[in-house]
Amino acid sequence: MSEARHGTYTHGHHESVLRSHRTRTAENSAAYLLPHLSAGMRLLDVGCGPGTITVDLARLVAPGRVTALDPSPQALAATRQLAREAGVTTVDVTPGDVFALPFDADTFDVVHAHQVLQHVADPVAALREMVRVTRPGGLVAARDADYAAFAWFPEVPVLDHWRSLYDEACRANGGEPNAGRRLLAWAHAAGCQRVTASASTWCYAEPGSRQAWGAMWAERIVASALADQLLTTGLADRDDLAGIADGWLAWAGDPDSWILIPHGEVLVRV
Repeated sequence: MSEARHGTYTHGHHESVLRSHRTRTAENSAAYLLPHLSAGMRLLDVGCGPGTITVDLARLVAPGRVTALDPSPQALAATRQLAREAGVTTVDVTPGDVFALPFDADTFDVVHAHQVLQHVADPVAALREMVRVTRPGGLVAARDADYAAFAWFPEVPVLDHWRSLYDEACRANGGEPNAGRRLLAWAHAAGCQRVTASASTWCYAEPGSRQAWGAMWAERIVASALADQLLTTGLADRDDLAGIADGWLAWAGDPDSWILIPHGEVLVRV
């Protein structure tokens, strides 16, 4: 497979990134899929990250087994540890590539990918590969954010600058930051006929979640792989990034602040 198809993971694996990922659960990030799960299913979680969604899904399909797949050894180690700490014994972890999944055709009842397709340069090929390893009658489920549709209040101008920089960095890495709105079209382009499209959101307005989100981005914009990329490519300098960090903290500290993070979703019946 061409390296150009894979893209580069824009966020990287800094602790600020993983801290955000650990807040994801099956309930807040895969609710569209949950009614279709049942005990005994075999499920593949593509791009499992630190495993919080994976372990939740494993509880729901037990005694069926869940395979957690990620190219990052750090992510796989975190998933393995979380499953062990949670007493969930039905999770297997394996390194892998979404363009060449190391499984036979028709292996899984469900293949799930959360926030994956936005980071690859050929999401249609990735979907085809996910369909390949799904048994006839099974489901492929994908959910991705849509950065252009993010909405927040108060309207802090420096956060518009943050979104513009993120858009440039993601596209330079071969990704599509507005993937959510494109999932249905990508599924159709992959040859999928039975597709159900939907949307759901994260919304942070309660003080604890709002402050956690603002603090996370204040750290991520100055310390993560995204920060390194922006500095190396000259898209921003350290003063720019420090100003964005201050903007996130100011936003988070405002008792009137609110943010909406929309996602597109597709369920493909194979």
